[in-house]
Amino acid sequence: MPIHPYSRDLHTVGQLRVMERAALAALGISGQELMRRAASAALSSLRRHWPQLQQICIHCGPGNNGGDGFLLGVLAREAGLQVELVALSAAAHGDAALARAAWEAGGGKVQLWDIDGVLPAAELHVDALYGIGLNRAPEPAAARLIEQINHSGRPVLALDVPSGLNTDSGDCPGVAIRASVTVTFIAGKRGLHTGRAADQVGVLELATLGVPDSLYAATSPDAQLLVAAALPPRPRYANKGDNGHVLVIGGEHGMAGAARLAGESALRAGAGLVSVATRAGHVFALNAARPELMAHGVDGPQTLMPLLERASVLALGPGLGQASWGHALWLTALDANKPLVLDADGLNLLAREPRRFTVPAVMTPHPGEAARLLGVATREIERDRFAAARELAKRYAAVVVLKGVGSLVADPDGRLDVCPWGNPGMASGGMGDLLTGVVAALLAQGCSAWRAACLGVGLHARAGDLAAQRGERGLLASDLLAPLRELGNGMSGCGRDT
Repeated sequence: MPIHPYSRDLHTVGQLRVMERAALAALGISGQELMRRAASAALSSLRRHWPQLQQICIHCGPGNNGGDGFLLGVLAREAGLQVELVALSAAAHGDAALARAAWEAGGGKVQLWDIDGVLPAAELHVDALYGIGLNRAPEPAAARLIEQINHSGRPVLALDVPSGLNTDSGDCPGVAIRASVTVTFIAGKRGLHTGRAADQVGVLELATLGVPDSLYAATSPDAQLLVAAALPPRPRYANKGDNGHVLVIGGEHGMAGAARLAGESALRAGAGLVSVATRAGHVFALNAARPELMAHGVDGPQTLMPLLERASVLALGPGLGQASWGHALWLTALDANKPLVLDADGLNLLAREPRRFTVPAVMTPHPGEAARLLGVATREIERDRFAAARELAKRYAAVVVLKGVGSLVADPDGRLDVCPWGNPGMASGGMGDLLTGVVAALLAQGCSAWRAACLGVGLHARAGDLAAQRGERGLLASDLLAPLRELGNGMSGCGRDT
């Protein structure tokens, strides 16, 4: 499908309802005509993805999403397809009732779903059970139907939103459709891009239904998708001093690898100089493995102070630990008032001793760390990742990267971007340390905290996708270093698709 100029924009359910009313007024059409446009877009998507199939089963709820399904049935039957239609209830509401009448007027039969029933035979199932408004677990009968669709072994086309997925948050409070393709209507929905949505949405397409661009231009999105970007080429007269000095502080006993990964990724992301303040026992190994890192053994604040004075940006937390050594270095580093990236035990210590930042700061928690920082259960973070990221940014006066599927980047003013890249292979040790180094390097090269976080998250995830082309399982954090360098220089990854 062609890329819409506003396809990066992501909206809440409240915004989408306002946009739908504005679209009807701007186009001068009825709700039923808008449903017909949605049905036509769905049929086009169906034909594009499964051009050979002849038999489909459409599952309709009582609301407008079900109305889209009924009209898809009308159009599919007119196109020569065999259509079975299953409805959750004997009645439909509003425009959906008109759509159901149109299906029945052409001789279409409706099979009412029974919780003990079985699915009709079909080559494809179409999900038109719930629309954008569902914010609870599906009712038992609908849940049973969703489970049967998911276990049918057949592909699934979801209309607008996979049923059971919260459109605002990407959470699934109960069972949810696992779609092969989701064709979403009018505008992007933020919950389709983070959290559990990754396992439910499948291939995502946007069908704008002919809504004029002026409507999008008049609506401020709640969030946006990141765009692929890189830093501009360096001036030919550049020297290492122009590109900042990152100091990685971490590497308690047994955790030298975390400090090394953060330091090496900072080098690969373009920092001019990178020092590592770590346990003295790690210095020889770090110097031997990566001589470009300036490794220093520090036993406490007194030996850390000279390194802090020379650094322009701090990467605080990789492998730091929460014992007396790590805590003392953490306090000393924060008191230096340098721009910094805070991760891992740097965040865990912050949860114990909260403070607001007065210097450019980027925090990179995973959901468990975010829960500790906000004093809630991890489940609460996943229930609404958008609210959690924004609250963290506001509470700590920092740019926050809430890691996970569809990582979120939020600033204290409420701005939020969503990362559309990344893969399950990146769920392995060291990936967070790598991100810390990348973001710190970008800060050191003059990026604002917001720019460093957005660009760093994008480069990190895209490098992960390139590295995963040889397989996701078994992917190592260090596998990202080569593609990270290529992408950071605006290269495509040696001809590979980014």
